[in-house]
Amino acid sequence: MQKLLSYPLTVLFFICFGLVLVIFHPIQWFCLKVFGYDAHKRSVSILNWFIMRCTNVLGTRYTFVNHQTIPTDRPLLIVTNHQSMYDIPPLIWYMRKYHPKFVSKIELGKGIPSVSYNLRNSGSALIDRKDPKQSIAELQKLGKYIEANKRSAVIFPEGTRSRNGVPKPFRTTGLKVLMKNAPSALIVPISINNSWKLLRFGKFPMGLGNHLTFIVHPPVEIEGDAEALIAKVEQQIVSGISNTP
Repeated sequence: MQKLLSYPLTVLFFICFGLVLVIFHPIQWFCLKVFGYDAHKRSVSILNWFIMRCTNVLGTRYTFVNHQTIPTDRPLLIVTNHQSMYDIPPLIWYMRKYHPKFVSKIELGKGIPSVSYNLRNSGSALIDRKDPKQSIAELQKLGKYIEANKRSAVIFPEGTRSRNGVPKPFRTTGLKVLMKNAPSALIVPISINNSWKLLRFGKFPMGLGNHLTFIVHPPVEIEGDAEALIAKVEQQIVSGISNTP
């Protein structure tokens, strides 16, 4: 019954989603070209608030649990599990005061209104998974950028999203590169739950009535053995993931 009902609601969602992307594309361009970085950053935050509101059409709810004291005067490495593209708007909105930049696949850098423009112009890293040399260079660039500007980088160390909510083992290379190039950064682990359920039937139709939760864990300083540190962060994140169907 839910799948049957999800067809018309998914159509409505995609209409709303598409309109938001098309409307905010020129807004982003204008903000960046006329008023600069801060205005562009605000436009992106508002864009992602509207994307979240579009998912409300599907009965999606959000809870962002953050009881941590996270400074705004030093770079951050936001490390989280990955369940769907719908992980991203809440991270941008709820972590907006930390200026999050993303490690994203290079294919997303073109062809998608608003999304591609933001990735190309906000300081994010667009990596070619088939070209390790290019990927490392982009990660180094991002690490140095957040170190210099006291901003944050968001990385999904699993590499690809989990289609059933079960976390995949972390790939450590990208995180190590960021840690090396942003040595004063504070690592902020976040556990994401239930965004995979939006795509439980595939890209169409969408899943209905899901409650997405984001749990921010105690920050971790970059010190000691890198492998042991990443293992600790991974354990924190996994501990906050619920794999209920």
